[in-house]
Amino acid sequence: MRFCVSTLGCKVNQFESQAIESILVSRGHELVRAGEGCDVCIINTCAVTAESSRKSRQAVRRLKKLEPDALIAVCGCLSQLESDEIASLGADLIGGSGDREEFALAVEGFFAKSQPKIVTSPLDRVFEELPPGVAAGRTRGMLKIQDGCDNFCAYCVIPYARGRSRSLPVERAAQAARLLEAEGVREIVITGIEISSYGKDLDATLTDVVRAVGQAAPGARLRLGSLPPSSVTEDFCRELAGVNLCRHFHLSLQSGCDDTLRRMGRKYDTDDVRDAIERLRRCFPGCGITADLITGFPGETDSEFGQTLAFIKSAKFSDMHIFPFSPRPGTRAYEMPEQVEKSVRRARAGVAAKAAREMSRDFKQSQIGKMLEVLFEREDDGDWVGYSDNYLEIRVRSGGSKNSIHSVQITDARGDLVWGEIIGL
Repeated sequence: MRFCVSTLGCKVNQFESQAIESILVSRGHELVRAGEGCDVCIINTCAVTAESSRKSRQAVRRLKKLEPDALIAVCGCLSQLESDEIASLGADLIGGSGDREEFALAVEGFFAKSQPKIVTSPLDRVFEELPPGVAAGRTRGMLKIQDGCDNFCAYCVIPYARGRSRSLPVERAAQAARLLEAEGVREIVITGIEISSYGKDLDATLTDVVRAVGQAAPGARLRLGSLPPSSVTEDFCRELAGVNLCRHFHLSLQSGCDDTLRRMGRKYDTDDVRDAIERLRRCFPGCGITADLITGFPGETDSEFGQTLAFIKSAKFSDMHIFPFSPRPGTRAYEMPEQVEKSVRRARAGVAAKAAREMSRDFKQSQIGKMLEVLFEREDDGDWVGYSDNYLEIRVRSGGSKNSIHSVQITDARGDLVWGEIIGL
C-alpha cells in the first residue's frame, strides 16, 4: 500500500510517527507524500491545548479532502482522549497514544479488510520500545527515552492522554544510540514527554541515560529535550559536562510570575529559573537557552504579566515559544475563575513575542566572530543550511553537504538569518 503520515505536536510524536513509517516500510509498504495518491493517510494528533486539538481535527478534514479515496487512520493524544469525536470526522481506523506497533499493524490489516475499527487501548505502565531512526527528509535522529507524566499541571491534559511516567532502560537506550550512529546519524535528540522524570520507575536518572547514550555513540552529538528549571542542578551540570552535549537547553518556563506559576501547579519559582540559567551559562559557555511561555493564564493580571515580561527580558533567552492560553476541557484551568479575555491573551502574547524577537536578535549578534559547530541539513537556493550546537540556523554560501558537521565562523546576522564561513576547506 501507499501511505503518508501527517504529524502534529511535539518531538515525541515525531519520533513515534517515524517509528510507524519504519515498521510499515520494513513490511514492504511505500511511504509517499499526501496528494501523491495514497491508499492510507495516517494522522498523528496532538491534544496539549484546545488549539492543537483544533489543528488535529483540521488535519483529518484536510487529508480526507486531499485524498478522497484514501482510508483515514488516526492516532495520538487527541484520539486517545476523544475517539468518538475522531470517528465523527470520518476516520476509518482510530488508535491512541500507546502501542504504536499494534497501530501500524492494524493499519496494514485494515487496508486489506477495509473495516472501520477503533484500536485504542488503556495506557499501562510499560514503556513501549519502538525502532529508532530518522524521519523522512530529516537529518537528526530522535531517541525517545521516556513517556507519560505525573505532574498534572492545571492547564495540561497530557497525563490523561499519555498515562504515568515510564522509562526506556538505560542499556536499551544505549543500544538504540549505537544503531543510530551506525546508520550515520550525527546528532541524536533525546526526547520524551517529561524527560526529567526519567528513571522514576527504574534505578536510574536522566544523567545516567545521557552518559550511557554518549558513550554508546561517541561520534554523535546529543541534544536534550525540554527540561523544567528545577531539574537543572549543580549535579546535573557537572555530570553532563563531559558528554558530547549540544549547548542548547529548552526550559519549560510557562510564566515569569510566582503567583501565576503556583496557580499553574508548577513545581518551581522564578528564583529556581534564575539559578538554572546561571548554572547553564557558567557550565556551558555560549549556550542557547530557549523557553516556553503561556500568556493570559486564568487570574493573570496586568501586574502579573508585567512581572513575566520583566523576567523574560532579564533572562535574555536566545529564543522563545509563546502561546496565548488555550482553555482545554478536562483540565483544572478550564474551570478556573477569572478567565482572561481571548483578545487580552493574544495581545499579551504579541507583546512577549516582540521582546523575544529582540532577545533572539541580540543573541545572534553576540555570535558574530565566534566559531560554531554546524550540522548541515539541506540546500536552499544555493546556500547550505544547518543548525549550530547552540541551536542557531546557520547559512553558508558553499562547502556544506547534507549530514556533515563543520566548524563555521559567524560573519553576519541580519534579521532572522545568520551567516558564516566554513573554516578549513
